[in-house]
Amino acid sequence: MKALSALFGRELSLAWGRGGGPLLALAFYAAVATLLPLASGREPERLAAIAPGVAWLALALSALLSLERLFERDYEDGALDLLSLGSLPLEVVAAIKCLAQWLATGAPLALAAPLAAIALGAPPAAAPLLFACALIGGLAFAFVGGLGASLALGSRRGGLLIAVIVLPLFAPPVIFGAGALSSLMAGLPWTGGFLLLCAYSTAAIGLSPFAMAAACRNALS
Repeated sequence: MKALSALFGRELSLAWGRGGGPLLALAFYAAVATLLPLASGREPERLAAIAPGVAWLALALSALLSLERLFERDYEDGALDLLSLGSLPLEVVAAIKCLAQWLATGAPLALAAPLAAIALGAPPAAAPLLFACALIGGLAFAFVGGLGASLALGSRRGGLLIAVIVLPLFAPPVIFGAGALSSLMAGLPWTGGFLLLCAYSTAAIGLSPFAMAAACRNALS
């Protein structure tokens, strides 16, 4: 337990400073959420209609920012070798890295998402659902993004490779989350999209650590 808490503290500290930490992610999120609506005109009705999609697309793109260094720094300085030989399984190490990434960037972005959607015209009543969906979807982004980061270990253009790997896998959370919010705004049942989002995130949390550990072992061999 002591090793687990020490590793979590280390990873949270690294995640807070990795790639600019939450401040850069929040700034990028604000920029995307501001620029995307400009292409659709200024009509309030149109902005309100696209608010769920814009909020979720900005979340997905912001989640990409610091993924390249998730494993790369430890791989370069030899820390990943030591972690693989430590008392904790590499699967647990990978999961803790992704959880720290989510707490450092995903949780602040989840707080910002309702504000951005309301600014675009979404009703304030949709804010609690968007916050919950953004938290759950952020877990999926962190663990699926961690999978992409582990597969790109040692590659020359890791950031581009990660984007190519994970962006298609980011599509389901975006679809489910935006669909649930759009249904709520239209007065339709929204639980289907929410439950699908929960199922996808659960699958990502349960399966990704094993794939990440295998990719890290392959890179270290």
